[in-house]
Order: sequence, then C-alpha cells, then structure tokens
Amino acid sequence: MAVGRGFIKLDWITIFLYFALVGIGWINIYSASFDDSATGFFDFSQIYFKQLVWICLSIVLIIFILAIEAKFYERFSSIIYLVSLASLLGLFIFGKNINGATSWYVLGGFSIQPSEFAKAATALALGKYIGDMQTNIRDFKHQLQAFLIIALPALFIIPQPDPGSALVYAAFVFPMYREGLHFVYLLLGFFLAALFISTLAFGVVWVSVGIVLVSTLIYVRNRKRNKKTKLLNYAMAALLCIGFVFSVNYIFNNVFEQRHRDRFNIVLGKETDAKGIGYNTNQSEIAIGSGGWTGKGWTQGTQTKGNFVPEQQTDYIFSTVGEEWGFLGSMVVVTLFVALIIRVLQLAERQKSQFSRVYGYSVGAILFVHFFVNIGMVTGLLPTVGIPLPFFSYGGSGLWGFTILLFILVRLDASNSHYA
Repeated sequence: MAVGRGFIKLDWITIFLYFALVGIGWINIYSASFDDSATGFFDFSQIYFKQLVWICLSIVLIIFILAIEAKFYERFSSIIYLVSLASLLGLFIFGKNINGATSWYVLGGFSIQPSEFAKAATALALGKYIGDMQTNIRDFKHQLQAFLIIALPALFIIPQPDPGSALVYAAFVFPMYREGLHFVYLLLGFFLAALFISTLAFGVVWVSVGIVLVSTLIYVRNRKRNKKTKLLNYAMAALLCIGFVFSVNYIFNNVFEQRHRDRFNIVLGKETDAKGIGYNTNQSEIAIGSGGWTGKGWTQGTQTKGNFVPEQQTDYIFSTVGEEWGFLGSMVVVTLFVALIIRVLQLAERQKSQFSRVYGYSVGAILFVHFFVNIGMVTGLLPTVGIPLPFFSYGGSGLWGFTILLFILVRLDASNSHYA
C-alpha cells in the first residue's frame, strides 16, 4: 500500500479524539502542576513541560507506528509478547522501587514502566493465537491457552506489587466473548465479584442465608415448570457459593495488602479515615463537588492550587477537571472518552481478519476498564487501585503505552478493514 494512499485511509475520527483527549489532559496537568518556582515555560523541572516533551515524542512514535507495514504486527506478535514478559521479569532484578512498587526501570533521568507496554503486547499475542490458529474458543483446551496468554503478564505484575495494573487484564475476557466464549464466564465473574463485595459488606452469615433463600426460590419456581428438576444440583450450587463466601475473609486478610483492605473498608462505609488512607479520595470528592456546573476556571481551582489532592496530576487528574471546568466540562471529557471507545469498537467490528478484530476489541476493553475504574476511583465509587486515566494522567510510559495500543489499531484498520 502506498504511503499517500494509506495516509488517506487513516481513521481521522479516532486520531482527532486522541489528540483532543491528550490536549485537554495536558491543559489540566499544567494547571495541577504549575507553581511559582518555574523559571519559564521551558523548565524541564516542571511536570507540565516534561509531559509536553512526551507528547511531542508521541507524535514521532505515531509516525513510526503508521510507517510500519500492518503485517509486521501480526507476524512478530509472539516475539513482541515474549520480549514484554522478559521486561516484566527483569524488574525483579534490575527494577527500581518507587512509592513501594518495583515497577520501573530507571535510565538516566527517565523511568520506564514496562507494564504499560505489556497491554499492547498481550493484545497482539491474543489476537495472533485466536486468529492465526482459527481457534475455536469454545474448546476448553483453547480457552486455557488463551487465558494463559492473558494471565502470565498479570501474574508477573501482581508481586511488584501493582494490583491495579494487573486488574486491567480482566478486560481481555470481552474480546474472547466477542469471538465465542460462553456468556457464563462473564456471568460467573460478575457473580463472584458481587458475592465478594456482599460478604465484605454484610458478613458471611447474612450472605449465606441469602444464597440458601435464593437457591430455594429458584428451585421451587423451576420445579413447578419441570418436575424432573433435581434438588441435588441446586444444593451443590448453593454449597459451592457458600464455600466461596467462607473463603472471602481469608482472601481479604491474607492476600490483600493493608492499604487495599483499608480502601475497601472506606468505600463500603466500614471505616472513616478522611486524613489517612482515604485522604486522596475525600479531597478529590471535595474538589469535584466545589466545581459546580461551570467550574472555577482554568488554574483557579483552590483545591488544585492548594495541593490538597496528592499526586493530582496522575491518577486523580479528573478531580482537576471537575473543579476547574465543572459538571459541563467533566461531561465533555466523559463524552470524548465514550466516543473514542465506541469508535474503537466500530473499527474492530469492520476488520476483515480475526487477528485485527480481536486486537481492536482488546483495545476498546482496555480503554473502557481504565476509564471506568479511574472515574469511579476519583469520585469515591470504587476503591483506589492506582489505575491512570488514559491520555490524561501524567507519565511518559502511560502516554506511550496507550498511544502504541491505539495507533497499532489505526494502522491495522488502514489496511485490513472492509473500507480499506
């Protein structure tokens, strides 16, 4: 495909949404990080200028990604995936501990977080496995192999410890569902998560009683419709659920770290800690609430300029949007994210190859999980797990990781879609 022809076929809607989000994100990073100590706009000690440099380098990266033939990403996806796994394993030897997590390589004055790039590598590998092998994802053996591709990077990330980044890998279930994975897997996942949260909120006894009552009601209802309905099946299902419920407290107390337990307890209303572990979320809610309908104006946020929300330019950047741009500005940002995710799914669905389609749905699922969890975390609806807001949160690794993830899809779409 000629370069000029390929340039015309690029999906400019996706590119526009990308630059709109990156631009608005940088404006808010500037507001959240600017202080009077800056010697000028081109002050590399300032976070906003560092992010601007990363944005400029991202443009070079985009050009490089689009210049490569689309077949390269499919042909070398397995090698890219293996290199990604090696980079995650290397952290345990060469990584530097920052803020309690060994998640970065430090090269000169720059730090690189390989988990941000592993998402794109995993999406490529999953697309390669499902597409290249013409995999029947309903086959249990193929399901195990696909889940292994997804689980390996997550298992390497958890001990860093970085459970937030590992949580994102649950997003890969959605592209597998699109390719034929039975709905029961999604239903089972949501059901177990609901049981876990319910047990923490209401206790083992009440949840167990609820399981028995619901199981009994379902059995009685189905028994009236079909006399052959077996009580033993419902009893076994209820016992398995109750067994899981009894394991929740052990998992919560022995697998989760104390900071994660504290955050869950605060969200569930079991603890109040406005000055301790819940300080960030509490201040974030205050900042967003104080913005009202139209906000206080750019660089005029009192919570933002007073540094009441720690690390506001990273995971809590959306609180700056809420305070300075208000409800209307926040809805503009949310609309842009929703539009981008919908557009990504549209691109995925129009792909001619299964590899490209699986990769596209993976991109959409990853963006959605990051967006949903981060907004929920900042507004206090979900526990703080350290997931950045794509294209918004400060950080070169995050920006480059999401840029690579998105523009590989743009490149694949330019040559593999039904409209190419």
